[in-house]
Amino acid sequence: MSAETSHSCPMMRAEVIDTYFMEHRARIIDIAAFLDRVERAGTSDDAEDFREVSFRQALGILSDGKPQRAARILSLLSDQTTEMAQSAEGMKGASGAPMPPATGGNA
Repeated sequence: MSAETSHSCPMMRAEVIDTYFMEHRARIIDIAAFLDRVERAGTSDDAEDFREVSFRQALGILSDGKPQRAARILSLLSDQTTEMAQSAEGMKGASGAPMPPATGGNA
């Protein structure tokens, strides 16, 4: 643990692990299964899906050892555009990650 890490959690590290490990163990297994399914699936074209790219970037943030992982991942997966779309044509709802500008739209 680095010197700049604040200790704002009222629990000790062992208590946090005892309380939450099994829940998050299951979640990480779900993520591994999702990635296995994606990799086994056929592709309809050669273009990378922007959501998969963002997901893999988020996994990198999880393992980079830097603080504020949740905030940085939330920012990565959030639409940062400030202007309103001129049309909702082709938009089917939230996609979970912002579309690159070249693909035409807000998430």
